[in-house]
Amino acid sequence: MAFGADCAGAVSVIDPDPAQLSELLMNVNDPKELAVLTSRASLSGVQPKLSVIERDGKYYLAKIGEMSTHIAKFTSAKHDDLVINEYLTTLAFKALLPEDTVIDLSISAIEGLFESALIIKRFDRIPDGRIHFEEFNQLLGKKSIAKYNGSHKEMSEFIRSTKGCMPIENYRLYARILAGLLLGNTDMHFKNFAMFHTPTGLRLTPSYDQVAASVYDYKTVALTLGGASDMPIGNLKAKNLITMGHEFDLSKGVIEMLFKQLNRNKEAAKEVIFSASIGNNRLKDQLIKLMEARWNGTFASIGQTLSTKP
Repeated sequence: MAFGADCAGAVSVIDPDPAQLSELLMNVNDPKELAVLTSRASLSGVQPKLSVIERDGKYYLAKIGEMSTHIAKFTSAKHDDLVINEYLTTLAFKALLPEDTVIDLSISAIEGLFESALIIKRFDRIPDGRIHFEEFNQLLGKKSIAKYNGSHKEMSEFIRSTKGCMPIENYRLYARILAGLLLGNTDMHFKNFAMFHTPTGLRLTPSYDQVAASVYDYKTVALTLGGASDMPIGNLKAKNLITMGHEFDLSKGVIEMLFKQLNRNKEAAKEVIFSASIGNNRLKDQLIKLMEARWNGTFASIGQTLSTKP
């Protein structure tokens, strides 16, 4: 119920008999705890998150009954640089796929709190209402706990078999997966991809949750990729990415076109990480070096592999 009043998408869950808050239930001096228990929180996940609202260029905790405009993500107890990682990885992702839509984010302060947060503009909100979208976990009829059970191919098959979905969405999905892998995002599960419901059919939402999880202990690719399950990202080969492209019903020419685009943009992606005003040099160097190693070890041989395959 703490998350229901301002949950994702177009649905709200309202407690008809809310409990009265007191010091017996919470620490009334902790603004983040207060926000969660007064229905001002937002989405669940690894990181603490709160719903916030923007007014005159400043961010405030959303009050009961207010519809938030942004989500605030805070530092994880396990990974103290997680929000910086997501910020830098998202900037690099935008540079790799400049024609795609990606969430707007920044590192900013929230009035009344003593720590900065990753502020993400909600793509499921407009000034006068909510926008209906569903994660692929829902679209594919899976339970929440099954978000890691399956393959990228399933999402492609859904798009290609669903009336009103445009073929370009299938290509955009493939491009997002490849860009994410290049950046070390091993945690691309079914809840990290979603589609809007529109009058003309389903359309991909902006890309979100781009985190170089491989920097930490998450070395295994979340979903089955090109027929290979539980794959350590260090074992990723060009043939796996090409096989996935064929599973998406993409031709050799289209696959090669995408890899050439990533090749053209990879230096720009490294530059935005390096020149970002936020983040320490240790993390920046780690992100760039891992990206270079992944390109040289996997992506660089795509063209040659395509030319030798029958």
